[in-house]
Amino acid sequence: MQLDTLILQFQKKDKSAFEKLYGMYAENICGVINTIVKDPERAQEICQDVFVKIWDKSDTYDTSKGRFFTWILNIARNAAIDELRSKAHKNKKKNLHMDSFVGILAYGDDLNSQMDTIGLKTLLNGLKEKCLLLIDLLYYKGFTQKEAAEELDTPIGTIKTRIRACISNIRKNMAPSDGN
Repeated sequence: MQLDTLILQFQKKDKSAFEKLYGMYAENICGVINTIVKDPERAQEICQDVFVKIWDKSDTYDTSKGRFFTWILNIARNAAIDELRSKAHKNKKKNLHMDSFVGILAYGDDLNSQMDTIGLKTLLNGLKEKCLLLIDLLYYKGFTQKEAAEELDTPIGTIKTRIRACISNIRKNMAPSDGN
C-alpha cells in the first residue's frame, strides 16, 4: 500500500492504517525523543503520547506543508522539549541516581558524542567552544535562551549575540567552496 493512501486512511480514523504507520515510524520517533530527554523509559511514554496526539489531530496534517514523517517528528520534538522544560523533569534531574554517573563518565555528555555522520561535524568545524556549548544547550537539551543565560551565568543579550554569530559561522561552513 502506498504511503499517501495509508495516510488518507489514517486521517479517516482507520485503526489498521494507524497500526501500520506506528510500525513504520515509532522506533525512529522514540529514538529522537530519547536523544533529547536521555531517558529511554520516559522517551517511550512520550512516544506513546505523540502517537495518541497524531491520532487525535490526524485531520490537521496537510500534505502541502511537508512530509508526514516530518509532521510527526516536529510534534515529537516539541513534546520532548516540553518534557525537558517541565518541573517534574527538572526535579528528577536534580536527583540523579548513582547509575547515571557511570553513563555520563563512560560516554560523556558533550556535543561531539552526539554528532552524526551526515556532515554535522563539517558544519560545526572551527566553531568556538562557546558556540558548541550554546548549540548543545539550545538545540539538543531544549533550553530557552533565558535558561541558557542562567545556566551559563551570562547576560541574555550576550547569549543572543553569540548565537547569531554561531549561526553566521555555520552558514559560512554551509556555503559551497568555490574551488580556490
